[in-house]
Amino acid sequence: MGRVLFVGSSVVTVAMALALPLVGASSIWPATFVLVAYLAVLLAGVMNPRLAMFAPVVWHAPSNRAEFALTFDDGPDPTSTRKVLASLAHGSVRATFFVLGTKARATPEVLREIAAAGHELGIHGDHHDRLLSLRHPNRIVADLERALAAVESATGRRPRLFRPPLGHVSPRTALAARRLGLTLVGWSAGGRDGLARTTVTRTLRRVIAGLRPGAIILLHDAAEFGDHEPAGVAALQEILQEAARRGLRCVSVSEALGAEASA
Repeated sequence: MGRVLFVGSSVVTVAMALALPLVGASSIWPATFVLVAYLAVLLAGVMNPRLAMFAPVVWHAPSNRAEFALTFDDGPDPTSTRKVLASLAHGSVRATFFVLGTKARATPEVLREIAAAGHELGIHGDHHDRLLSLRHPNRIVADLERALAAVESATGRRPRLFRPPLGHVSPRTALAARRLGLTLVGWSAGGRDGLARTTVTRTLRRVIAGLRPGAIILLHDAAEFGDHEPAGVAALQEILQEAARRGLRCVSVSEALGAEASA
């Protein structure tokens, strides 16, 4: 859908640009409208990873199995990540952690605990650059390589999954991911627990509403900035209990996709 929208809008915009010299000034306003609409399409493609406008993006798994993937962003944190690991161990489930390179270098022992517990590791960038999708491809590649090196240094494994900061996927992000052989991962439902003002109740309501076979759930095991504990940490046990009541098994992203996407 996203690719079709991108190609279609590009064709219309190019056609308008070619026709403009022939029809004269009378078409300036229609041309302006087409250009603004085209830019809006591009912006939507960057900000909504589900559109997969510029590259394939995994945001859900097959729904023919009673499984869902649980993912965590912005860690590791020596306190809140360990609380998440304890809850996951209590439920005997596996998840995927999209970690930041700076935090991985600061607390490699937590990274090793994640891996030792059988969970999957992906990267979320080196320091959660909110404008990463606008950077030059070489700069994006360098950022991701630093994050990959941090995980590989701590665990001996090189991740193959990448969730871009804010989920934004531009053509530049797509090019960098392709150069590094990384699979782009989005989500189908999230608790918005990355925001400090989000309550446990709101996180639970949003996640449970999207809890179904094939779902990829986004939570946070650490705050992006600051030291507040994301609401998802406290909500996790109830989420797992609700999943069990629904007969859903919690797995890593690679397991949900039926592939080993992390070496």
